[in-house]
Amino acid sequence: LPVREKDHFICRCFTQSYFYFLSGCTEFIIFAVMSYDRYVAICSPLQYPVIMTSSLCVRLVILSWVGGFLLILPSTVLKAGLPYCGPNVIDHFFYNSAPLLHLACADIRVIELLDFLSSLVLLLSSLSLTVVSYVYIISTILKIPSGQGQHKAFATCASHFTVVSMGYGISIFVYARPSQKSSLHLNKILFIISTVITPLLNPFIFSLRNETMKDALKDSLAKGQNFLKQMKSK
Repeated sequence: LPVREKDHFICRCFTQSYFYFLSGCTEFIIFAVMSYDRYVAICSPLQYPVIMTSSLCVRLVILSWVGGFLLILPSTVLKAGLPYCGPNVIDHFFYNSAPLLHLACADIRVIELLDFLSSLVLLLSSLSLTVVSYVYIISTILKIPSGQGQHKAFATCASHFTVVSMGYGISIFVYARPSQKSSLHLNKILFIISTVITPLLNPFIFSLRNETMKDALKDSLAKGQNFLKQMKSK
């Protein structure tokens, strides 16, 4: 590629990669914030309106975005300064960090280590806060005398726990390793799950406790069954 066209190509790559990882880092910080929200709702239900005020929620969201921005900025700046003299084709379906980094004509071990440490700090810190919150949540739920009360409390956390389990399970396997070059093919499969399938499932997972959503789903299933019966009868 000509120099000018190649510069535009690298710029587009890093723009997509940066905003992808910015949203990803912010999502994991928000996971920890949501677990704290569930902790307050179950362990201190009477104080919930006083603790989780609108101003605190806004500050937590801003803090999540700022934290994600600062966490990935150093490695992004270092990657942008590398010489890229290889081909303009990457072994991935989008501009992910590892395959893009391996197009550089320079020693990338320091940047790989920085990526690994950043991922480790993000995942372990947010996961630790989430686990601590759920330890308190579960211990509080088990103290509820009635089975119906326990079921209702568990249902409050079910959607968040499901999304958190999928998010951390995939991301720890993909990112919490010093080098990702040997598993690029497997990583592509996992990225399809995390970037396509999981976001499609999230609206359904978070709507599991919504009665209107349940009624609409039941109506759709009933209509589908009736349609299949009519087709078979013909």
